[in-house]
Amino acid sequence: MVERDTGVTLPPFTFGSLFAGIGGFDLGLERAGMECKWQVEIDDFCNRVLEKHWPHVKRYRDVREVGKHNLEPVDLICGGFPCQPFSVAGERKRTSDDRHLWPEVRRVVQELHPRWFAGENVPGIDDGYEMVLDEVCADLEAIGYAVAPPLEIPACAVDGDHLRFRVFIIANSKRDSIQGGAIDAEEGKEKPRKEQLAGLLLPASRASVSIARTYRDGHGVQSRMDAHRNKALGNAVVPQVVEMIGRAIMAAK
Repeated sequence: MVERDTGVTLPPFTFGSLFAGIGGFDLGLERAGMECKWQVEIDDFCNRVLEKHWPHVKRYRDVREVGKHNLEPVDLICGGFPCQPFSVAGERKRTSDDRHLWPEVRRVVQELHPRWFAGENVPGIDDGYEMVLDEVCADLEAIGYAVAPPLEIPACAVDGDHLRFRVFIIANSKRDSIQGGAIDAEEGKEKPRKEQLAGLLLPASRASVSIARTYRDGHGVQSRMDAHRNKALGNAVVPQVVEMIGRAIMAAK
């Protein structure tokens, strides 16, 4: 239980993590004040990392074997579904790739119907071919969600030493919709930070967070990292970006 500014005691804001990896989404959302209830991750190395840092959280292996029958209801479901079908580093088979698991994410979200969904993928998901990002947004709308304009946010926007652009998809159940006008500051006054963050989730033209700082040498990864760690880091989201999004959700909920 947590105390809010009003003095009223409210239950914690909970989330479940699909394709949890080494917990980038999970760490960012926890820093924003949320509580992790379950994680789904198939990779052995990543599961060892999750076990170390989230020893009391329930874990499941295969996204195709989870759903309403075994997952606890949560306020938010997050997940960076596999990017290999869309990444420029691969063959880009897109929806014909066996690793295209968005349909499983859609199924889990539809079955549990949390208040919020936060997804992530590489910019290649929105290159105009097959319109996969539009399909994702349309799927969410079809199962009862209002979808904010996808945000393309680089790591350097949160002081990262590298670019690492990623597309984030934020959706809210229409029972307490995020649709509406952007929050404006009173004339002559600086907009409060909570309102600035909440504004990220309100409909506008498709937004992209600008490259805020000059790219600097080095990517923050040690050159002698072993293959498992290198792969896990390569697939992970930047926790600071997720924290920013999580704080926006907490401010808008």
